[in-house]
Amino acid sequence: VQLQASGGGLVQAGGSLRLSCVASGRPFNMYNMGWFRQAPGKEREFVAAIMSSSSSTYYADSVKGRFTISRDNVKNTVYLQMNSLKPEDTAVYYCARTPYYTVTYSPSSYDYWGQGTQVTVSS
Repeated sequence: VQLQASGGGLVQAGGSLRLSCVASGRPFNMYNMGWFRQAPGKEREFVAAIMSSSSSTYYADSVKGRFTISRDNVKNTVYLQMNSLKPEDTAVYYCARTPYYTVTYSPSSYDYWGQGTQVTVSS
């Protein structure tokens, strides 16, 4: 399994970005997917997750109402639409796959990771 994340960049506060993560390998539509982020000097933290069938989505409190996770199982792609960005959203963003039936917020529950894409929000 390979995950390729893209879409990061530099944006002003209040702006928007859309991250994409394309998966190759085993059937994408069987797995729950998540987005995490890691800022310099901080631990990797959960951002959002989506069930394999898109039946449910989950968000960290810090991004709820601003970020939207979605997926296209035909294109083997998961997205993270980020609106109303804040400087504190600056981090490297990672997509990841979990083999578990239920969505978890712990990075240790995810077995495959993308390479990360940098998001920088200027004030």
